[in-house]
Amino acid sequence: MLAKRIIPCLDIKDGRVVKGVNFENLRDSGNPVELAKLYANEGADELVFLDITATHERRKTLAALVEEIAREINIPFTVGGGIASVDDVYVLLQSGADKVSVNSAAVRNPQLIQDIADKFGSQCLVLAIDAKQDNGEWKVYLNGGRLQTDIKLFDWAKQAEQMGAGEILFTSMNHDGTKNGFANEALNQLSQLINIPIIASGGAGAMPHFVDTFTTGNADAALAASIFHFKEISIPDLKQYLHQHNIPIRL
Repeated sequence: MLAKRIIPCLDIKDGRVVKGVNFENLRDSGNPVELAKLYANEGADELVFLDITATHERRKTLAALVEEIAREINIPFTVGGGIASVDDVYVLLQSGADKVSVNSAAVRNPQLIQDIADKFGSQCLVLAIDAKQDNGEWKVYLNGGRLQTDIKLFDWAKQAEQMGAGEILFTSMNHDGTKNGFANEALNQLSQLINIPIIASGGAGAMPHFVDTFTTGNADAALAASIFHFKEISIPDLKQYLHQHNIPIRL
């Protein structure tokens, strides 16, 4: 069985790491370069950098900051925010990203998924989906959770896989920042529908939540932010805990 991955996430706004609850009430969480370096040294399997206001503010991801972080770490590095073209991807890969994450632009122009996959390979492309459950149905949201669509989570994930996405990063807006656990029912449903890796995001608050998402949710990786930023859980302690609970993990 492939090892499960632990992925800290740096949500970036105005050059600083921020974190909120249900995508709102953001608070400062630290310096992105220092946190990236810390997580790489602690044994994180990968790092995700999301410029969370780039699309909303109609600007490009902070390539200079990406370059600065890439110089300090030696683990796979995924960058997202404001990516709308193959050229944008090229700039970020040149800046040191290993993979890119696309979200809103891919919903507006699904051909972007195929174009990126054709140019750089599916392994380079993570499709991020922000979704919220309302009246029992999961709907996709754009622009950092500001804009609801009528697109259904499961339909969109399947379409993205068919067009060449290499991974799905699914963030449950209902669970984001609540620390009550991941959206395991939806994650499990996704895992039965698609054949590419799924990264669980939104809701991590305690070590058992990670066990649950790897078993009940059948996720391939788990992404978290505030519990790492505010030193509530350390990555080495979490990995030891997962190992003790028979979750395949790189120690």
